[in-house]
Amino acid sequence: MRLLHTSDWHLGRTLHRADQTEAQAAFVDHLVTTVREERVDAVLLAGDVYDRAVPSLDAVALCEDAFVRLREAGAAVVVISGNHDSARRLGFGSRLIDSSGVYLRTRRSTTPVVLGDVPVFALPFLDPPELVEALQEVAAVAPPHAVVVAHGWVAGGATSDSERDITVGGLGAVSPSLFDGFAYSALGHLHGPQTIREGLRYSGSPLAYSFSEARHTKGSWLVETGTTGLGQVSFVPAPVPRRLSTLRGELGTLLTDPALTAHEDDYLSVTLTDAARPEDAMARLQARFPHTLVLAFEPEGAERSEETYAARVRQRSDTEIAEAFVSHVRGTEPDDAEQALLAEAFEAVRESAA
Repeated sequence: MRLLHTSDWHLGRTLHRADQTEAQAAFVDHLVTTVREERVDAVLLAGDVYDRAVPSLDAVALCEDAFVRLREAGAAVVVISGNHDSARRLGFGSRLIDSSGVYLRTRRSTTPVVLGDVPVFALPFLDPPELVEALQEVAAVAPPHAVVVAHGWVAGGATSDSERDITVGGLGAVSPSLFDGFAYSALGHLHGPQTIREGLRYSGSPLAYSFSEARHTKGSWLVETGTTGLGQVSFVPAPVPRRLSTLRGELGTLLTDPALTAHEDDYLSVTLTDAARPEDAMARLQARFPHTLVLAFEPEGAERSEETYAARVRQRSDTEIAEAFVSHVRGTEPDDAEQALLAEAFEAVRESAA
C-alpha cells in the first residue's frame, strides 16, 4: 500500500493579502502527477483543507477539482477536518460519497476506513484532552499495522507564525507515546514538514503562509506500508511558485545593489535601517521588487525603550506628544513651521470644545 501524506492546504488563504489561488492550484497539479507517477493507492489529507470555516466559492471549487482529479488518477482520498475547517460543512454528504472513494471524516469515531489490508483511523481536529481520549480508544482496537490520521500539536513539533493557537486551558501538545500503537501516524496542523520519529510525521503545508516559513522545504510524505508494518518513507518536494525572502538595509542600498537581482521576483519582507524614514518607501521598493509584502522600519543604532506608551507620554503636553509622533513616523523632528502648525491646530480644537 502506497500512501501520500499531505495536510494544511488552507485553500482560500492569502499571504499578506497576496492571492495564492494559482499557487494552490499548481500544488494540486503536482499531487495528481505524483499519484500517477508513484502509483499512489491513497492520499491522506490531515486537516485544514480550507483556511476558514466558510470558504470562498473559488476555494470550494478548487477542493472539488482536487478530489475528482485524485480519484481519476487512481487514489482513494481520506480527509479529516482541521481546526480551520467547519466540521459540519466539510463533512456534508460524507455518507453519500464514501462509495466514490473520497472519505470525509469530521466526527470522532473508532471505525476505520479500510484500504486494502490497511485500516486507516481518521480523527478530525479535537481539543487536546479529547484527542488524548480518542487516540486511546482507537489504539485499543487497532491492529499493529494500522495507520492513523490526526490534526493537532504533538510534543516535539516545531511551530511557525501561521498556525492558529489550539491550546485549551493551558493544555496544548499531546504526547508522542499516544501514537505508539500505529505503524504510521499522518499528522496535520504544524506547517513545517518534520519527523517526530520514524512513523510519526507532519507533512506541513504545501505553501509558505508566513515569512517564518521561508526556509521550509514544502512537500508530502510518500509512505509504503502493509500488513507487515511500515516500509520506506520518502519526501516528495512540492513546487515553489514564488520564493519568500527577507531583506534588511538602507533603502538606497536595496534599490541599487546588483547582488539583490536574484530577489526581484521573490515575495519580500523588508526592514529598512535608514536613520530617517524614507518617503514613499513601499512604492520605491515595489518599483524594483514588485512583490514586496511587508515593510518594517528599524533605524540602525536607535535605542529601544521598554517603557509602556502611557509611561512615555506622562507629564507631556498634547503638542509635545504630537511632535514626538511626527519624529517617530518620519524619523526627523518637526521644524519651526510644523511645530507652529501643530500648536495652532491644538489651540483651534480647544477653542471649539470650549
